[in-house]
Amino acid sequence: MWGAAVDTVNVVDDPSTRARLVAAGVDLVDTAGFGAVGVRSVAARAGVSHGAPRRYFPTLESLLAAIAAEGVADLNAALAPAVANGIGDGAVAYWRFARARPGMFTLIFRHDLLDSAGGRLRETTGGWFSALVEATGDELRAVSCWAAVHGLCVLAATRAPEAFGFEIDESVVRRVAEDRAGG
Repeated sequence: MWGAAVDTVNVVDDPSTRARLVAAGVDLVDTAGFGAVGVRSVAARAGVSHGAPRRYFPTLESLLAAIAAEGVADLNAALAPAVANGIGDGAVAYWRFARARPGMFTLIFRHDLLDSAGGRLRETTGGWFSALVEATGDELRAVSCWAAVHGLCVLAATRAPEAFGFEIDESVVRRVAEDRAGG
């Protein structure tokens, strides 16, 4: 019948579904890289219908932004105690995160994908940069330090230095960060 009531008893808008989708996405990023994240793959991993993610995330970018926000929170948790001990310890914590979670490390810096999705990641990474400027006392020194440490993380992830018989480890990261920071 055209005017029949819609059965809303079986329609569930469970807030935990959103959390399950994000957790499934985090798991996919950590195990297969962010390139493996799609609406269907996240839905399958979360055990929900392939259409369920659209209820919470209108675009793939909004889903990726929510996943990245979890990664940013995890990186913040790793950095907070380390940076209190100085730039070298902060750089090593950054390095460890990048080595342990390369897919997430890549995703959280993909502002080109995530900024339009409302994830507000630039604000967070901008906070990291502001803290680095304060610690180094100079914006150029801060950029140099961040670029060097981030570059070491990327180079190690791609194993590029192995071609030259060079190994990047925590001592290299600490030394480069402290050198670039000016102390």
